[in-house]
Amino acid sequence: MKFANVPMKNIGPIKISGNVLKGEFKIPLATFESPLWPSVDRGARLSTYTDSGISITVVDDRMTRSVLFEAPDALTAVEIINEINKDHNPLAEAASTTSNYVKLKDVNSQIIGNLIFLRFSFETGNAAGHNMCTLAAEAIMNYLLERFPSLSYESISGNYCTDKKVSAVNGILGRGKYIIAEITVSKELCGKFLKTTPERLVQLNIRKNLLGSLVSGSVRSANAHVANMLLAFYLATGQDAANIVEGSQAITFAEIKGGDLYFTVTLPNLILGTIGNGKNLDFVKDNLELMGFDVNTSDELDAKKLAGLCAATVLCGELSLLAAQTNQGELMDAHKRIERS
Repeated sequence: MKFANVPMKNIGPIKISGNVLKGEFKIPLATFESPLWPSVDRGARLSTYTDSGISITVVDDRMTRSVLFEAPDALTAVEIINEINKDHNPLAEAASTTSNYVKLKDVNSQIIGNLIFLRFSFETGNAAGHNMCTLAAEAIMNYLLERFPSLSYESISGNYCTDKKVSAVNGILGRGKYIIAEITVSKELCGKFLKTTPERLVQLNIRKNLLGSLVSGSVRSANAHVANMLLAFYLATGQDAANIVEGSQAITFAEIKGGDLYFTVTLPNLILGTIGNGKNLDFVKDNLELMGFDVNTSDELDAKKLAGLCAATVLCGELSLLAAQTNQGELMDAHKRIERS
């Protein structure tokens, strides 16, 4: 087997607090965009000078798969959905036969003509859960086809998941780890590390990230370059990198609190895990150990901790880039100096 070599460096430490992890952590990032390392590292160094560092909150955790059925007509489709919604326990039991870790959380539906789109949300332990959810969804699908003979199979995936595509539904109903990263930075630290002011950062976030994204027609997404940090983190930790499509649908928000900068990034669709495909590679094991994980054992919070580290990394990169863009010429100067060297 051949491997594609991607340059990789460690940044940090990042100072982190929150409901799943606390401490200072080194973070590996694999990228061809060499200015990303010093940029994210600037945000990481800044975090170590604040009281609490970057606060990480885990809001939700689920993975999804949607299936597609055909009913004889719309009325039959409605009747079947009503029957399904009376009791989800049989569906949960069907899913549980496929894995000891998968658990059905909820079911959502859409009816288009005589077509039924069912969206299943599952808990998947420390795995990202793509294959686990597909297997569980297939078991549920087989159960429903047997229970409702008038239904016919159309597809194991109906795009209502939504997997590796831009959509609104993931932000509304959730897919992956829903993580919020927050930091409060004094005016003095903004000047010392970021060469700007809280007021200037808040103004640029409103005009660039919020209004600029609105003008461009972004879907539940308002950020500077979240995809950059996600891809570098995903590649370094053995994740399915295509999930940066929905993962980068993130919202960066900033305001002034008591003269200080309150800066936060909300990531409702972080899809990653500490076990599963890709985690058996030596460099991935080394990187997980660097961040404090024991690759020989599995703690039930490992995947949430990894998502928290990812979110903190994203915040560092968002804050640093926005700060650079408040100063005319700084961004391009950094790229010319670093990339040409």
